[in-house]
Amino acid sequence: MKLLTPITIRNTEIPNRIVMSAMHLGYADDGYVNERIYRFYEERAQGGAGLIMVGGCRIDRHGYNSMISISDDKYIPKLRVLTSRIQRYGSKIGCQLFQAGRYSFSSLSGVQSIAPSAVYSPLTREVPREMSTDEVYQVITSFGQAARRAREAGFDLVEVIGSAGYLVSQFLSPLTNFRTDEFGGSLENRMRFGLEVVREVRRQVGDDYPVGIRLAGHELVPGGTPHEEIIAFARELEKAGVDLINVTGGWHESRVPQITMNVPEGAFVYLAQAIKRAVNVKVVASNRLNDVRLAERVLLNRQADMISIARGLIADPELPLKVREGRIGEIRRCIACNQGCMDHTFGMGIVECLVNARAGHECEMETVPAATPKRVLVIGGGPAGMEAARVAAERGHKVSLWEKADRLGGQLHLAAVPPGRSDFRYLIDYLVGRLQDLGVDVTLNQKADAQKVKEFNPDAVVVATGAVPVVPPIPGADKPHVIQAWEVLKGDLDLGDEIAVIGGGAVGCETALFLAHAGTIDANTLRFLMVHRVEDPERLYRLSTRGIKHVTLIEQQPRAAQDVGRSTRWVLYHDLLRYGVDLRTSARVTAIEDDGVVVETDNTTEKIKADTVVLAVGARSKNDLFYQLEGTAPEVYLIGDAREPRKAMEAIHEGFRVGNTI
Repeated sequence: MKLLTPITIRNTEIPNRIVMSAMHLGYADDGYVNERIYRFYEERAQGGAGLIMVGGCRIDRHGYNSMISISDDKYIPKLRVLTSRIQRYGSKIGCQLFQAGRYSFSSLSGVQSIAPSAVYSPLTREVPREMSTDEVYQVITSFGQAARRAREAGFDLVEVIGSAGYLVSQFLSPLTNFRTDEFGGSLENRMRFGLEVVREVRRQVGDDYPVGIRLAGHELVPGGTPHEEIIAFARELEKAGVDLINVTGGWHESRVPQITMNVPEGAFVYLAQAIKRAVNVKVVASNRLNDVRLAERVLLNRQADMISIARGLIADPELPLKVREGRIGEIRRCIACNQGCMDHTFGMGIVECLVNARAGHECEMETVPAATPKRVLVIGGGPAGMEAARVAAERGHKVSLWEKADRLGGQLHLAAVPPGRSDFRYLIDYLVGRLQDLGVDVTLNQKADAQKVKEFNPDAVVVATGAVPVVPPIPGADKPHVIQAWEVLKGDLDLGDEIAVIGGGAVGCETALFLAHAGTIDANTLRFLMVHRVEDPERLYRLSTRGIKHVTLIEQQPRAAQDVGRSTRWVLYHDLLRYGVDLRTSARVTAIEDDGVVVETDNTTEKIKADTVVLAVGARSKNDLFYQLEGTAPEVYLIGDAREPRKAMEAIHEGFRVGNTI
């Protein structure tokens, strides 16, 4: 595969074309790297990543204490340990130089954020201080000194962060740059800061050292830098000394999804393709490229020279190695859920991963062979049960799994049904495949009870029997036209044209969106109609977003989707509006009648027509068997929703820990 072939950046050979792009992890101790960081990146190097970009690494006081710092020489010794520990596995390691500008939180950095102009930041909800011309040159110098330190610390490459709406982006964009000095106004002036940063970095590291930049191929914000100006900037960056351009999507404040599950895989490759056609240096394609077959096509089509896989290497550090060994089917793919990575980052926590419980915990979550192989029975084939079975089997236990349904996967199948959520199927496929490979004895259509378990006589029992949906104490909730959201997501039902969904959490929102899609045209039909110019763009938009059902979503809290992570909540919310869902918040259903639901809102009462009423008000644990089994085996564990209804991430992590404990 071309993906695995080496490539030379200036005079540095990268062993393959897989780049782990820089991603804030939240692991650093007051700017210093530590054993958690060493081990995290070591595993990605052992797994065969060609180039590992570390960072962002703050070049001055602006940033976060949990972010790696390269703002002073005192950080060099520990950074040198990091580079040496990565390079011994054959990977190259780069340092991303970070300055957030108006995206810096003063509450975290302790200083007011700075920017080309005093333009309010919707990300931080702060107004930055406009930099003086002298300060602009001081920051340019700071970039150069940080680059010098990176080379002294042994990094193979430095990269300037010029994307995502950070400082370089802010100088380039007419949206955030209203300066009247040499750094504002014309395109030439707005480009000046980024170009001077690159020139100073080049001056500090010398002519024989690779320099890269991460660039937004499209800002995806109204009033942002036009496409032709971004292309012009890329050309000038090449002249200034850049060797590698990593092309990503827009800014953090963009209202266009960029890395969530509903973004088509490879949707932004066209941005890298456009820049590659404009420059002669190497170009990296980014965003939603975890499918190695798609990545290979991008390279073969010469749309890019390298492929950025960041979250994919959090999910599976061995992804490159598995590709090299022909084990593509064993790759534990990132499902773009953002629950452990982006949501934790925005919440100022550490990066973890839904599908890989060890990510960020490599130090304390070693998986070692079991000292004494045991006979293990796992009851329940949802994510928690499958993960527990997988880990226990990998450690050498003899594992059997009983599942009462006719397939494994549990609620993951339901999670994969709503529009833009199909990537959950990758997790099902991975776990099912691993159980087969490991020889786990899976029995479907097997309902467990205490007597059967006793007769099986296991050394350890893992109860992962899940949860069942709650029926709220609403008069009329037992009427025949009232069904659970889980039933809606399981299959085709005749629900009528008017539907009321009670409950505005994640399940209710996604079920409402699923129902609102009924009757809309799919992507292939849209492409056909557009290419043949059958309809005008406005009608195509309506055909894509207006279906045949009228859906009302009723939530008693002031806001819907409160249990959805920050990185995806806004996407889900805007989709509900875009697809015409009638969202009623601060509303309480007081009765369900034959032809609708009675709702109270602000001391007013109204009746909302409904042919079908869908309940999505939560779930309760199904764990009676666990209490019946206590004391019947040496080890009995309760995990997943059977312990407490939560998300798939908690289920996977509990499954891992129990499988690693037995």
